[in-house]
Amino acid sequence: MRVVLMSYGAEGFEDLQAACETAGHTPVAYVCPATRGASTMNEVVDALPPGLDLLTPDGPQGLALSIAGYGPDVVVCNGIPWRLPASVLRAPRLGVLNVHPSLLPRHRGPMPIHWAVRQGDAETGVTVHWMDEEFDSGGIVAQRGGVPLPDDLEGDAVFAQVRDTIRALLPEALALAAEGFEGTPQDDSQASYEGPMGPETAVIDWRRPALEIHDLVRAYRFGLFPVPGPLAAVRSKWVSVLRTSTTEANGVRMRCGDGPLWVTESVPVPVRDCWVTSS
Repeated sequence: MRVVLMSYGAEGFEDLQAACETAGHTPVAYVCPATRGASTMNEVVDALPPGLDLLTPDGPQGLALSIAGYGPDVVVCNGIPWRLPASVLRAPRLGVLNVHPSLLPRHRGPMPIHWAVRQGDAETGVTVHWMDEEFDSGGIVAQRGGVPLPDDLEGDAVFAQVRDTIRALLPEALALAAEGFEGTPQDDSQASYEGPMGPETAVIDWRRPALEIHDLVRAYRFGLFPVPGPLAAVRSKWVSVLRTSTTEANGVRMRCGDGPLWVTESVPVPVRDCWVTSS
């Protein structure tokens, strides 16, 4: 099949390219949002295989005509935050596949691994599904779990396993797509959608349950935030909380809404008037 790949950067394209090559299909073009910035674009250009074009649109409008010129059988997306219009979804012969790092229908939205950790899931995985005009709601073509989210997790290890899963699962999904498989409808009664973790998560409210706070600290460990952990007042000083323990450990014992939580690692941060909490 002729395949157009859409992704957020060099690593995303590497995974898609490797999966296509394993499956015996030919990528004909890359699409990377122009909003990713010059450094990301330079990395994508360096990773671009010889003979492939790189499209850098500002948004999905007009993308259908650009894609159609390559005569693709399928478009594969990985980490693209856009809601694609019907014109783009219809441009490839078979449709648009999306690679989503969660076990859909659970954790639709832009930060599924962070939310899986925040909600205390024991594991996550990868789903390849057909895209429709909603977010992460199309028919499931292939899915694989088995990426553990242990209590004392390291973000790099989780993302490495997710990338390995993408490379192993996508060839299976491409084979099913080539056969005309329309996907298994998602059970919307089991669906959850979560947006970005906004400012309301940046400050710990010690009145909340201990496990909820603990999982919030774990979720921050993946990065993408201006501080390495959520902020909190601990012994009357503002800190960024990096690690906590739900069982007694060396650190500061904090009283939460339903019991104690131990702050085992933190770094001081400047005080700002807008940070409000109770300790």
